[in-house]
Amino acid sequence: MFKTLRNAFKVKDIRKRLLFTLLCLVVVRIGSQMPVPGIDRDQINAFLANLTQLDFLNAITGGSFESLSIFALSITPYITSSIIIQLLTIAIPSLEEMQKEGEDGRKKIAAYTRYVTIILAIIESTAMAIGFGRAGYMEDYNFLNTLVVVISLTAGASFLMWLGEKITDYGIGNGISIILLFNIVSRMPSDIINLFKTHVVGASSVMNGVIATILIVGIIVGLTVYIVVLNDAVRKIPVQYAQKIQGRRLVGGSGSNIPLKVNTGGVMPVIFASSILQTPIVICSFLGIQPASGEGASVGQKILKVLNQGAWCNFSSWGEAKYTLGLVLYILLLVFFAYFYTSITFNPIEVANNLKKAGGFIPGIRPGRPTSDYLNKVLNSIIFIGAIGLIIAAIIPIICAGVFNANVSFGGTSLIIVVGVVLETINQLESMMLERHYTGFLND
Repeated sequence: MFKTLRNAFKVKDIRKRLLFTLLCLVVVRIGSQMPVPGIDRDQINAFLANLTQLDFLNAITGGSFESLSIFALSITPYITSSIIIQLLTIAIPSLEEMQKEGEDGRKKIAAYTRYVTIILAIIESTAMAIGFGRAGYMEDYNFLNTLVVVISLTAGASFLMWLGEKITDYGIGNGISIILLFNIVSRMPSDIINLFKTHVVGASSVMNGVIATILIVGIIVGLTVYIVVLNDAVRKIPVQYAQKIQGRRLVGGSGSNIPLKVNTGGVMPVIFASSILQTPIVICSFLGIQPASGEGASVGQKILKVLNQGAWCNFSSWGEAKYTLGLVLYILLLVFFAYFYTSITFNPIEVANNLKKAGGFIPGIRPGRPTSDYLNKVLNSIIFIGAIGLIIAAIIPIICAGVFNANVSFGGTSLIIVVGVVLETINQLESMMLERHYTGFLND
């Protein structure tokens, strides 16, 4: 990785892209420190700091939500909008056709995603402003101050969406993912320090502290290595090209392969599943409805408790352990989005047709429909394996948090996002350097 970065800085064009990306990330951190006007910061910080069910939201916003800065919504409206639009492409035939139109169709869908993002940001910021105003967390709860809070939060979310697209166009690509990565990483040092203070420094004996240190380091390093292996794992489908005569020469007959990633969905299933479970909790928190259990809790509060990741795997009593049902829902969502996201990014019929046009075939499989059926069968099997791999990486930190009370904002979900985005970014840099190398070679 460091060798790739060092070589990338030697190339002028890529160096400009890296510096542009770095500058954009500095802007993100500056905006994360700018408070929303009209809010009593002391009261709101004390209130939000106690909402442990929003730890994941604090992680993906880089602490902006906890401090209620103008970037408090971060890119969560964009992520939710992407989920909605991609689900609608299945339900609405016109959107499905638009997606198949190539570059023009993708631009139209991207525009719709932006519009839905702004609408969601307005809805979320309005709920926040009204909820905080009614709770007495605004300096003056009136229409003007409420409007200022709504505009500030919506503008912040819209600006981050625009900044992410600029990083994609003029930076090193994957702008939204890089902002998400940067927000999560910015919280990690303080969380690791707090984790060691609680379980190592605060241990009852030296031996317990040593064991806790080994377990913490072992789990973090082990999970990181495991996620790297999972993201790099591929199933290669052999392809043979038929020989044909061009002019007076015999060409073709060479072999190749189609690399199918085991984790075909990458980090997207994790982001989508976590966002769906967190959205009801966030909205209800703004309206003053908190997850709760016991006889006095309403049905809605109990449902929120099921969706709250902090309540999972708490086996101290059956009354609390039953809320681990939310973990089952999370696993089902991971599997669903692993299949769903792959279905919209990889088309076996299109690949089979392209192979047929190029004179290629899979040994032992006839071109055309049999090839697409074979690819679909292989794809379904490796998607399931990849989904199981994601589930293992996601639930180990959740179990540790529930059993040992090792609560940190970065868990398996955040770690999967960090490792996945870093690997994608490194691959993007290598592709840029490879492209420049071949371009320079041809120009010479």
